Amino acid sequence: MKVEISRMSGEGEKITYQETAGLVIITIHRPKAKNALTAEMWTELGEIATKVLDNPKNKVVLLRGSGTQFTAGSDIKEFHEMSLEEAEASFVLMEKTISLFERLDMPTIGVINGPAMGAGLQLALACDIRIGSHHARMGIPVGRLGIRLSTKFAQRLVDLIGPSLTKDLVYTGKILNAEESYRHGLLNYLVSDDRLDRYAINMGKLVAAQSPASLKAIKRSVRNYVSSGEEEWQKDIPFVDPHDFPEGVAAFVEKRPPRFTRRIED
Repeated sequence: MKVEISRMSGEGEKITYQETAGLVIITIHRPKAKNALTAEMWTELGEIATKVLDNPKNKVVLLRGSGTQFTAGSDIKEFHEMSLEEAEASFVLMEKTISLFERLDMPTIGVINGPAMGAGLQLALACDIRIGSHHARMGIPVGRLGIRLSTKFAQRLVDLIGPSLTKDLVYTGKILNAEESYRHGLLNYLVSDDRLDRYAINMGKLVAAQSPASLKAIKRSVRNYVSSGEEEWQKDIPFVDPHDFPEGVAAFVEKRPPRFTRRIED
């Protein structure tokens, strides 16, 4: 068994990496902030994704959060200290890390042991399979923050729940509970809280027992199919709206309703 702990600059912030019996278990730890990821943590998570394949014995990745949280996504308070350019760069970094897991040439299983919000939901959707407990909550309430979803972000949702519910989640800020998430296909499996970790380990072992050639082929074939038009997305809209984003983030930090006054122009 191999265990590595990447400690971040903030108190209690770390990402643990464990290799055992063909499984890689990655756990996000930031309990004081609902496991929200700073730019530093997104960077470290991306570096972890690139080294998973270094060990040929690794066959399946399990991605989870500590406690009863998956991850609240990116740290909104950190955005409040950034310029618009820095915030946009942080979103680009975040999408790069999410895509690294999505394109990893190995099966990935998201263990959704609590809320998966915003970019945390996208990280969960980048996994091939998601197993949730009854603590799971899933949503993308970006409308209060002035964050604009890229085509890639939208595609991950539309592929699973369709265009109407995708827009509904953003229009209303609705958060789906575990049963709703399972019913709509955001979760593949829903199990009791006390069974979640063991169920995920057993699922990882089951997947790891399959033909590596079959696993690699189906992942690549599915990715090629859903990404067939990806070259058209290279000039996508930026994540950060220059008017609504600063107001949305300030309202979040100040714990007040946002005051969006600008008319929609584009």
